[in-house]
Amino acid sequence: RLHRGLRGAAAHEAAREALERVQIPEPVRRLRQFPHELSGGLRQRVMIAMALACEPDLLIADEPTTALDVTTQAEILKLIAALQDDLGMAVLFITHDMGVVAEIADRMVVMRHGEKVEEGHTRDVFLSPRADYTQTLMAAMPRLGAGAPAPLDQPEPVLSVAGLTAVYGGGGLFSRAQGSAAVRDVSLHLGRGETLGLVGESGCGKSTLARSIMRLVEPSAGEVVLEGQRLSGLSAEAMKASRARMQMVFQDPFASLNPRLPVRDLVTEPAFLHGMVARGDRGAMAAELLQRVGLEPEAAERYPHQFSGGQRQRICIARALSVRPRVIVADEAVSALDVSIARRVTDLMADIQARDGVSFLFISHDIAVVERVSHRIAVMYQGEIVETGPTGQVLADPQHAYTRKLLSAVPRADRFATAAPVPVAQAGTAALRERA
Repeated sequence: RLHRGLRGAAAHEAAREALERVQIPEPVRRLRQFPHELSGGLRQRVMIAMALACEPDLLIADEPTTALDVTTQAEILKLIAALQDDLGMAVLFITHDMGVVAEIADRMVVMRHGEKVEEGHTRDVFLSPRADYTQTLMAAMPRLGAGAPAPLDQPEPVLSVAGLTAVYGGGGLFSRAQGSAAVRDVSLHLGRGETLGLVGESGCGKSTLARSIMRLVEPSAGEVVLEGQRLSGLSAEAMKASRARMQMVFQDPFASLNPRLPVRDLVTEPAFLHGMVARGDRGAMAAELLQRVGLEPEAAERYPHQFSGGQRQRICIARALSVRPRVIVADEAVSALDVSIARRVTDLMADIQARDGVSFLFISHDIAVVERVSHRIAVMYQGEIVETGPTGQVLADPQHAYTRKLLSAVPRADRFATAAPVPVAQAGTAALRERA
């Protein structure tokens, strides 16, 4: 309407054509839906349709696939490339995923602290990075097939989940509407000092499963047993005591930290609420926790906005450690971080595990990261666990068709090791991904 002056039926038809262009199924029905009714992949397609409505010469895509699983990400990348060929536009693609850069970019620019540190053809930069920071990024980059931790030999069971089902929706007292099962009859176990990686596409039920295990979402059926204690049916007071033994680290560290509280109060709040530290001792505890996660004790007097994303995630981990948990559920804890910072955070988790014997349920859509940190892996699809086993075994010889589909969609940052140079069209002046 703003740029093309369309109104009424003409605007409606243009919107329908825009949704068709980005391959959204049932475009007429989608036009009547609200954003919260669409999956992450469909919402991203709508955003691309909006950007292409005026047929631009340049599309700036700022982290368009960061929160998406690998299969949806592959579909979006394929769509952008196809639209680029169709419209002849240039694309400036901003991402912290080096695998995506290797997959789609003709040229690349590496930035740090607001400055350009390196620029060149993608293949040249990957094979021969010149800047120290670029070399650090390449070294930290997770590579699928690089190896996984060996499975533990019959570890002591810490967490057992049997037949867990979680249902959303459904009608009220007089409604016949049926709820939708986000998690269906899931069973899994976690040993002491073990990391179980949980992977699957967006909307498959990973986060709902995690919240059901924590009883942040009340499961409809099944049971959760933590160190021999059945959590299902516990009163709120009894559950409060059990939560000290099982903590959660969320995806967005800024949203999960109260911006009005200093770090001293943030990291010691769980311990204070559980009566594990006196008010006067919170400063000393905060200093010790921050040192354990690689931050200076002086950081205790600062506020969340004064830290980087990686530092905030360390603060969240320190907060979880304050109550000496047996299990930490990490729900997409590194997905919003660049590869070097994500590597530091996962290395920190491994150090904590080796030192304290903490078990991790590590949820991620980045299979290469899951491979690097997980002793075992579970693959989730449409609310069910469809495959589980030692990480190396599942990734090397996947038995389920969906697991094979997931692995085939992973962008390969190492493709330049054997690939011949790919000729590109005459370079433009504004984009990293150029097309004739």
